[in-house]
Amino acid sequence: MSESSTASSPAPEIPRLLGRGMTMGDQLARHARTIGDEVAFTFDGTDRTYAELDERVSRLAGALRDRGVSPGDRVAVLGLNTLEVIETFFASTRLGAVCVPVNFRLVADEIAYALEDSGTTAIVVQAPLAQTMAKAREQLSRGTVCLTFGGPAEAAGPGAEDYERALADAPATFPERRVDEHDAAFIMYTSGTTGRPKGAVLTHFNLLMHAFSNMATLGSPPEDRVWLAAAPLFHIAGLAGMLPCLLRGGRTVLLPSGQFDPVATVDLLERERVSAVFFVPAQWQAICAVPGLAERDLSALRQASWGAAPASTTLLRTMIDTFPQAEITTAFGQTECSPVTTLLRGEDSIRKIGSVGTPMLNVEVRVVDDDMNDVPRGEVGEIVYRSPMVMKEYWNKPKETAEAFRGGWFHSGDLVRQDADGYYFVVDRKKDMIISGGENIYCAEVENVLAAHPKIAEVALIGMPDEKWGETPLAVLAPREPGDPPTAADLDDWCADRLARYKRPRRIAVVPALPRNPSGKVLKTQLRADRAAGKLAVEAG
Repeated sequence: MSESSTASSPAPEIPRLLGRGMTMGDQLARHARTIGDEVAFTFDGTDRTYAELDERVSRLAGALRDRGVSPGDRVAVLGLNTLEVIETFFASTRLGAVCVPVNFRLVADEIAYALEDSGTTAIVVQAPLAQTMAKAREQLSRGTVCLTFGGPAEAAGPGAEDYERALADAPATFPERRVDEHDAAFIMYTSGTTGRPKGAVLTHFNLLMHAFSNMATLGSPPEDRVWLAAAPLFHIAGLAGMLPCLLRGGRTVLLPSGQFDPVATVDLLERERVSAVFFVPAQWQAICAVPGLAERDLSALRQASWGAAPASTTLLRTMIDTFPQAEITTAFGQTECSPVTTLLRGEDSIRKIGSVGTPMLNVEVRVVDDDMNDVPRGEVGEIVYRSPMVMKEYWNKPKETAEAFRGGWFHSGDLVRQDADGYYFVVDRKKDMIISGGENIYCAEVENVLAAHPKIAEVALIGMPDEKWGETPLAVLAPREPGDPPTAADLDDWCADRLARYKRPRRIAVVPALPRNPSGKVLKTQLRADRAAGKLAVEAG
């Protein structure tokens, strides 16, 4: 071969090796081949083995492919905690598509935004939510494939098809394909201070590393093989929480969505011999108050985790006394980090009450000032991260992505201090965020809706302590006409078609004007102080 022909020859292509499969779909296929008869998921009395789930996932992936869904396309899923939502997660990753879990509490306008922003091409929706989805689809600039389960397909709008019929018509196997572990796997929408949600892009590698790091940090004994998926599956805690169990070839039990029933939950914990679970403090408090709890056989429970809201010392002591065989663990983090970054474990739950613990394996932490200088231990700064679990980017938001990774570290927006023993304490949460019953409520989003009310001149949202939910939104407003302010009922009606119920203000306070600093920024610290001092006349809805 001549020198010139050698120079012009293309470099050999590196094969995309199937043997490196690291996606959720790969993990499922692996277990289907080795422990196919073992139960993978349990929901509402139905067991689905790894082999059964694998076949249904292959059929769904084939059905989506046959309807034009390609690798990299976005597949949205709107449903309660059901096996079909799980199947959509796995089928999307097997196909190489990107799954977009949608909060089932959202109204049509909010759903439409997530679908349009993500460029969704296919939707899987549960029948009770189909009419809301139909209204959302009407607002989209492009057509979508739509599969409906649990009821009539036509409720989801023109062109919607029956989910089970689509699976039945698809082949039982799906050709293996190499999906790069650094490709996007999920877009998880998390609200921001701009008033519109941002899509955190999590890769297959992000989620796999989170599962491995969680198992390595907390341990993975053979008996810990039953996870209760109590969080909504659209939430990062619902998605990421089940992955360690999947990697072990264990069984995940889905807690039905809806009003939390502590007695039914205890029944489920006992009956299914659950070994690990995550609840928010309000749920743990209700569980610990169930009559006759001491007589229940909950000896299988080995890991009792909580987070998303503060817990009292009294509750933690009650949990330790109620579940002496279980390790009580506090989990802290955020969606963009897949999500857990720090953990407070076992006996430290009481000794370091109020702390969010120390970093999980594979999480590097700094506490910095506005110029990215490390602050001395004991002083307050922003906690920033480096980790293979940190998201790839915010979907289609390069400016926000660049700001989040300013200085080469991911900026959490959380202000913390580190004590002499190396434990971290959160002193202020993300800017303008309220946590109500474990749900994040971002003030700018709600304020934008309220500000459009014809009777409101200006408005600010702050959190108000609530015995049941931890805190609830309080809207502090200045009316356009001092003698004709809107009532709490007026605002509830106004928000009904614009905001999910959990985001709506439960109380209002009417003031002549909002306090502002010289640059015009609303002084929410003053509003919180005024509320705590009883200086705001609060009206309940």
